[in-house]
Amino acid sequence: MLSIVIPTLNAETELPGTLAIVQATSMAHEIIIADGGSKDQTPFIAADAGTKFTATLGGRGPQLQAGTLYATGDWLLFLHADTRPQPGWDHVVGDFMSNPDNRFRAGYFQFILGDTRPAARRIEDLVRWRCQTFGLPYGDQGLLISREFYDLLGGFKPVALMEDVEMVRAIGIKRLVELPSAAVTSAKKYQQDGFWMRPIKNLWCLGLYFIGVPPRLIGSLYK
Repeated sequence: MLSIVIPTLNAETELPGTLAIVQATSMAHEIIIADGGSKDQTPFIAADAGTKFTATLGGRGPQLQAGTLYATGDWLLFLHADTRPQPGWDHVVGDFMSNPDNRFRAGYFQFILGDTRPAARRIEDLVRWRCQTFGLPYGDQGLLISREFYDLLGGFKPVALMEDVEMVRAIGIKRLVELPSAAVTSAKKYQQDGFWMRPIKNLWCLGLYFIGVPPRLIGSLYK
């Protein structure tokens, strides 16, 4: 059985479309919204969709931890509210889960930005290179992992930022699998920050993380 955990924070614009996609098939046993203190309609959207709902403060790491506590499936799919799997995703996920070789592996979707400009394609190429070279898919590519493996790794760390990097580093590049399916992520943040500035900002934060700067401080600088 598959449990889908979606961390949210004021996600009323993007969440309905993502829920519509994941609820359009019978793949998900349950969907858990792990909210970070939304002040918009996010909790009501979750309730109308019949999802489980939990709320906690402290950033995405604590949210994912809290959401996982409510999960009853033997497989977990962590998915951002503005990241939408493309048609056929359920078959790909089902095939991954049914393969016993993937018991201690984790899968992630190919990254696509919801923007038609060439700059978006350059970002996608950069993400593909980062994943293949360093084994660093981010949370906006989803993460499919067995509950057994997740628990063995100790789960997501309770940090406000870089929780996805810490998790994939714990998994290890040899145990990460790019799924033959894509997910489209909203390009809103890139459109606001700039298609060059946003990646530079992300790489700067990643560099700070690798030299040992605490994620809490990185989060403060990021904002």
